[in-house]
Amino acid sequence: MMGALAKRISMATKVTRDGRIVLWEGASLWTFDVLPQGEQRVNRMHTHHAFQLTLSAGGIANIRTPDSLIEGPVILIGPDVPHAIEPEGRIALLFVEPESRAGARLRHLLGGVPIARLAPDPRFEQVLARVWDAPAPLGADVAGIGQEILQHILGHEEAEAALDPRILRVLHWMEGRDGESAALAEAARIACLSPSRFSHLFVEQVGLPFRTFLLWRRLMRAVAQVSRGDSLTAAAHQAGFADSAHFSRTFHRMFGLPAAALELARSDA
Repeated sequence: MMGALAKRISMATKVTRDGRIVLWEGASLWTFDVLPQGEQRVNRMHTHHAFQLTLSAGGIANIRTPDSLIEGPVILIGPDVPHAIEPEGRIALLFVEPESRAGARLRHLLGGVPIARLAPDPRFEQVLARVWDAPAPLGADVAGIGQEILQHILGHEEAEAALDPRILRVLHWMEGRDGESAALAEAARIACLSPSRFSHLFVEQVGLPFRTFLLWRRLMRAVAQVSRGDSLTAAAHQAGFADSAHFSRTFHRMFGLPAAALELARSDA
């Protein structure tokens, strides 16, 4: 999500004891400084809907599957693939929405296999080192780091033209509706297009289907509310989820963790 759209990017930042989580439309970057003294952390076998790019930033970021241990500083995991992370030191997890343009290109990069080791690139560690710079970078800077890594992996796209003014109208309209539902038919009316034509143009311009874009915005709003001190229930309602269980199911589906982990991270911070 570069060029004209990057200037309009929305995001949510969650700072934890070990690192931070930054979400933006269609992707998120999770950075961790895992347990000092070389003690290794192993999480449970899990699956999630997003692509996961696991990167070493001066640590170890191995992936265990039901059948083997995959070692390497850069590992790409496809959606819904069972795995556990066995990290040590500084690592980063870059999650990408499968329905996005970047997700389609990552699927092609996997070439039909569930998990792949990618060639290490010293630029990754250099770029990620900025996350731990003092003073800590702002959420927008961390989002830019995630986008820069994706560019290195997927190759630079051609320069983007300015966003279509019809899509800009819809994005501006949505900015004033935080926490409120937005129907595709209503958005199409704002764009002065038929729903089918609007859906096609939105994917072409933004890189995400409209409903998927809305889901990521709701996730970001809920994470932001938890970061401000709201309970999961209050944050879920503010973001337009039916209840905290609905938010937690959605969060778990995307990232393989319960949303309650956000509150635990806040109390540990």
